[in-house]
Amino acid sequence: MADELVQYDLEAGVATITLDSPHNRNALSAQLRRELTAALTRAIDEEQARVIVLTHTGPVFCAGMDLKEAKGAGSDDQGVNGFPAILEQLWTSPKPVVARLAGPARAGGVGMVAAADIAVAVDDATFAFTEVRIGVVPALISVTVLPRLAPRAAHELFLTGDTFDAARAVDIGLLNAAVPAAELDAKVDAYVGSLVRGGPTALAATKELLHGERGRTIGSELEQKQAVSAHYFASDEGQEGIAAFAEKRPPRWVP
Repeated sequence: MADELVQYDLEAGVATITLDSPHNRNALSAQLRRELTAALTRAIDEEQARVIVLTHTGPVFCAGMDLKEAKGAGSDDQGVNGFPAILEQLWTSPKPVVARLAGPARAGGVGMVAAADIAVAVDDATFAFTEVRIGVVPALISVTVLPRLAPRAAHELFLTGDTFDAARAVDIGLLNAAVPAAELDAKVDAYVGSLVRGGPTALAATKELLHGERGRTIGSELEQKQAVSAHYFASDEGQEGIAAFAEKRPPRWVP
């Protein structure tokens, strides 16, 4: 049996879900997606869980989709096809979700950060929407990311794929706070301490209020965008970009 890639712990009302696949930078492999979905379901259903903290082992929060699995796969078999459920769980969870980042996030990893209610990262963490660099489209993660980001920043960062730092992530609305590594746990604990003081029913209703009608339609929106993402991952351009990334060379469209 393969080692578990997602760990679950419940203590003092806090369900901590830990991505534990450091060998591939916590990439969203099929196994990790299955286990993360199960862990989120458990946390949402468990009455004693009042707040969910999503964190990680290793130096990287999440590198995005597992490109090894995406190589050669058709549109029906792309990893993005299992990802909408995770984003929907994070977005619609009646329990507040706090993302704790001790390292960088890319692509789908940034989508999960955006889906959380509160996100805190170390100040040397970096972020990027790298999809266009490998010939694919950030369609699926746009559902959670675009409501957070300042529009001008979204255009710049989605189209260029450029890396940006934690300070800018705070400025454009992706993060709530960026702190020195030594202060990360204290900052997360402070948010969690405030959240557990709220009534569970009131917190769930407040999340519905914050998300409005979109909270009730996000499932269908994710389904639509999933088809777009899967199409481009399986396209000739996407497969060339994935191959170029694996071979550490520029894709053929770069002048």
